[in-house]
Amino acid sequence: MWKQPLFVVGFSMLAFFLFGSFAYEWLFGNVPRQVFFIKENGRVVEGLPISPKWTYPFGTDQYGYDMLGKIMIGAKYTIMATLAIAALRILLAIPLGFLLSTYLRRHQNWISGFIDSMHYIPLTLLAYFVLTPVLWMPEEGFSTTMWERIFIQVVIMALLTMPIVSVLIANESALLYKKEYVLASKTLGAGRFRIIRFHLLPQMREKIVVLYGQQVIETFVILAHLGLLNLFLGGTKVSYDPMFGDPPMSIAYEWAGLFGSSFRYLLGSPWLPLTPVLFISLSILAVSFMMEEYVRSKNPKVKKRMQAKKKDAVVEWNREQLREKMVLLKAHKKNEPS
Repeated sequence: MWKQPLFVVGFSMLAFFLFGSFAYEWLFGNVPRQVFFIKENGRVVEGLPISPKWTYPFGTDQYGYDMLGKIMIGAKYTIMATLAIAALRILLAIPLGFLLSTYLRRHQNWISGFIDSMHYIPLTLLAYFVLTPVLWMPEEGFSTTMWERIFIQVVIMALLTMPIVSVLIANESALLYKKEYVLASKTLGAGRFRIIRFHLLPQMREKIVVLYGQQVIETFVILAHLGLLNLFLGGTKVSYDPMFGDPPMSIAYEWAGLFGSSFRYLLGSPWLPLTPVLFISLSILAVSFMMEEYVRSKNPKVKKRMQAKKKDAVVEWNREQLREKMVLLKAHKKNEPS
């Protein structure tokens, strides 16, 4: 897996965003640099928001904050929350899926049919109505900390689609129950838990990893949709000033919040919403690279091809060594006195 180039590229991209975010905050603090205008030869040539330049690669927002700094500060919240939501969803769905396919097999059809109907419910709207009391700042301010709100959001978003994922796992494990080695194990007296541990789980490990990658991508998309609805990770800062109120803002500078809070500038200052979209897309691309290369590394044909390359390299090295020894042997025979 680590020998697959695209897997290394995808992993390096996510690691760079994540560790770069911690390093940026450690070096420069949790407030991005701010500028109000650009001067050339003593004259103001550009005001807010400042377009991308060499000193500001992604420009500034409407308040003068550096977009690159906001992206780097919010990277850790976005990536860690996304990975945590998908991981919690999978960890809860695995035992429920095996429970459904093993201990509730008689009821699996109607339970799966009922849960499959949830595919037609817009998950973004459901998450919006459930999370609004948690993330939308009341007039008196939040009574919880940012990390508490992130934790609540992670749990709720994991629970919303956990039934659907558990049904997918149950359907896959139900197919494995028809395999000959599982039937033989049951005939020899293996218990249900033993079948799950030694037969179902090892056979489904690769599919579960791929399913986790799919859930990560889906979570990125849902967070972006919630951002368009002004519901941001960690909470939405709302101004209730009737005269000079600011629009809703992201507290954590997470990418979906930066996208949603600046979407109205798409035509006038396109770098504001497109910068977070770019980094969300790069993260999704990185996860896709890792999924694709993981599947390729587990493919028997790819394994045989890599093993054949290793064998060819060993054979070629042995031939080269033999050729060198033959040359040395001939030279030694010529130098021997007759």
